[in-house]
Amino acid sequence: MRWQVKRLLYGAVGISAFVLGVVGIFLPVLPTVPFMLVALWAFSNSSQRLHDALYYHPRFGRAVREWKRHGAIPFRSKVLALTAMSLSGAWILLFSGASAWLQVPALAFIGYGAWYIVSRPTLCREAGKLEPDADS
Repeated sequence: MRWQVKRLLYGAVGISAFVLGVVGIFLPVLPTVPFMLVALWAFSNSSQRLHDALYYHPRFGRAVREWKRHGAIPFRSKVLALTAMSLSGAWILLFSGASAWLQVPALAFIGYGAWYIVSRPTLCREAGKLEPDADS
């Protein structure tokens, strides 16, 4: 009985993380891959079928597998994420109309996310295989 409750809780965490990861595709403030990694972890503790479905998913699986193997972010993903975060930060500053006490934490959150992305090794494609950049 206790294991069934744990499986349900892990499953709920996995589904929630997956949904947040999907939302993160459209909202640059929410990172997609970290939520997918949490979902993968939770599914590994609740359902092998859901774990495998995410791990081999045509859209999300590749990024999860690359992160698991290399702990790195593909160059294109870094550029897209940093561009979207920069645009979001500019929108917050120029058009949101929010007071400074709301702008500062939002910009700090975006800045931290950008720092984390930049601090991770970069994956580049050479001869059809993934390798970390030499300078990362």
